[in-house]
Amino acid sequence: MACGNALYKNEEHICSRCQHSLPKTNFHKSDDNPIMKLFWGRVNLSKASSFYYFNKGNKVQNLLHQLKYNGQQELGMKLGRMYGSELIRIAGYETIDYIIPVPLHFKKEKKRGYNQSEMIAIGLSQIFKKPVLTTVLLRSKNNETQTNKARFKRWENVDSVFEINNRDMLKGKNILLVDDVITTGATLESCANQLLQIPDTQVNVATIAYANL
Repeated sequence: MACGNALYKNEEHICSRCQHSLPKTNFHKSDDNPIMKLFWGRVNLSKASSFYYFNKGNKVQNLLHQLKYNGQQELGMKLGRMYGSELIRIAGYETIDYIIPVPLHFKKEKKRGYNQSEMIAIGLSQIFKKPVLTTVLLRSKNNETQTNKARFKRWENVDSVFEINNRDMLKGKNILLVDDVITTGATLESCANQLLQIPDTQVNVATIAYANL
């Protein structure tokens, strides 16, 4: 899915060569990484990190394109398991209670057939052994895609589009908020702000890719 070459019998979705050569950020090993800094002064996250660097034309873009547009749901779970195996060894991540994917509007999810972030969350849950919640954080507005929008327009596009369905369920819980790619952080900020209105709730962020505009 990354390089287009044939897989050996013991490989799935991503060949061993690509698994070793994909551009890891290692952001989860530092508390002042670029993802955390992106949210400083905007939203109070406990942890935030991304697995790989995203650049146009690189193998990470190929993977996310396959996941998002070509129906490769199992690839999302694979990426979630790969990242989860690293995150679970980091203090703070290992104590999460719930995993929540950034939701799609129900019309967009129906058209695509699945939520790519939910697939990643399922893979993470297989490592963390924690439940994935898909009915608590909801997208109430079917806003335009974030692709090709400028920074302010991205924030404006997702302002007030998310809502919480069952606040009592999340009181005092440590949440891992999951998305496929982060650029400006506008979508994740909007989600996190809703979750952090719940008393004693902690929010951590994990994405598969980081696209630095």
